[in-house]
Amino acid sequence: MSVLMIQGTTSDAGKSALVTGLCRILARRGLRVAPFKPQNMALNSAVTIDGGEIGRAQALQALAAGIEAHTDMNPILLKPNTDTGSQVIVQGHAIGNMDARSYHNYKSIAKQAVLESYHRLQENYDVVLVEGAGSPAEINLREKDIANMGFAEAIDAPVLLIADIDRGGVFAHLVGTLDLLSNSERQRVKGMVINRFRGDPALLQSGIDWLQEKTETTVTGVLPYLHGLHLEGEDSLSRQNSIARDDNALNIVIPALPRLSNHTDFDPLNLHPQVNLSFIQAGENIPAADLIILPGSKSVHADLSWLRQHGWHEAINKHCRYGGRVLGICGGFQMLGKVIHDPLKIESKNTTTAGLALLDIETTLEKNKQLHNVYGKIVNTNAEISGYEIHAGISSGAGLEQPFVQLETHCDGAISADKKIIGTYLHGLFESSTACRWLLDWAGLKNIQNEDYQQRREDDINRLADAIEQHLDMTSIQQLLKLDLTAGKRQYS
Repeated sequence: MSVLMIQGTTSDAGKSALVTGLCRILARRGLRVAPFKPQNMALNSAVTIDGGEIGRAQALQALAAGIEAHTDMNPILLKPNTDTGSQVIVQGHAIGNMDARSYHNYKSIAKQAVLESYHRLQENYDVVLVEGAGSPAEINLREKDIANMGFAEAIDAPVLLIADIDRGGVFAHLVGTLDLLSNSERQRVKGMVINRFRGDPALLQSGIDWLQEKTETTVTGVLPYLHGLHLEGEDSLSRQNSIARDDNALNIVIPALPRLSNHTDFDPLNLHPQVNLSFIQAGENIPAADLIILPGSKSVHADLSWLRQHGWHEAINKHCRYGGRVLGICGGFQMLGKVIHDPLKIESKNTTTAGLALLDIETTLEKNKQLHNVYGKIVNTNAEISGYEIHAGISSGAGLEQPFVQLETHCDGAISADKKIIGTYLHGLFESSTACRWLLDWAGLKNIQNEDYQQRREDDINRLADAIEQHLDMTSIQQLLKLDLTAGKRQYS
């Protein structure tokens, strides 16, 4: 078994993208390759084949590798629920909430789970591609590190260090990061990758020559800026809203909740040429819209209070009076109900919180999450839908007598009597072309263009892999992995 770890000088330097592209490249060559991220902090998650929860970046990497996502690919997932604390998920299942200090003390136990998961992957795959988290040069996090060099040294993994030139300061990022590593850690870095370069590479050569001489480390590749490339975001919400190319576009607004989770639900809408999608930040005016979507939330009680504080309650009621549509997903679905009960005080000291009362349901928060990948059809239609459930609440009430979706094992969601309001627990519902088309039609869009989000995702993974193959020194990668990468390619269409 071979292993290679990708670390970055900063968050969003390109670690996830590089691992995704390398997964596809190696899978094309018939190798059994698995992604692995020891510790991930993200509010975007996915449900695995073994019924657990991992970061969406690792699920995408598994897709690129042509395998099912498994909890071993991301054994520690931290889902922030306050500025100082997170829900801690170990090998797919939540064990409780911890503040930063408590989690730091827990890391020695977490490390055992990380190594267990890694060794299981090691036994079943030819290659494990490991993604670091943040930067290995974060001095305050070095002690008990399991996310970057602490893990690399524990398993004796070679490291590639990637930095983003598009943001500026790439030479300072690389030199500074290496200077802050210990001698043994520096020796572990076998190459540097410069990411998102625009322009003529020849103009960069003098800088590369200086960098290699200064650090005594090879630049393994300069990856180009790929315009229009779409990969699912690991966590941070993009501040760029979509601009539709259709004069009769559907206007959709979404409140940018402080604990908004799984914003990747809306990637298909953000890419759709007939949709104007806007995330409305705190303090911004709430514009008129055809559809308001209440998204998922890691802390429904706190985000419901935020909605009221920023005037969304009144705006949604006015929107409904004028015939607008409202869709609530997961936590947003719970907010649409009459009451949210929290008898175990999982999210709040209040045992009962009033909802927006737009659907006749009540929700009770429970300790154990519902984690399911699901398939079915929108009720009374042939529109196929697929998605996944990640929620701690159980909903009940008369509103559920008019469900939104008929799944293989049960019904999900609710549709109001006037058909203007829909709630559902399903994440990923817009990824199905037929479901997306139905929902856009329900929201009022006319002459809808057919868009295949899943094919777009595949095309972009292949485009990324092709660029990496062209611009990365694959001979160096082959030597680091100690594998023959000249085997025939396996086609991905």
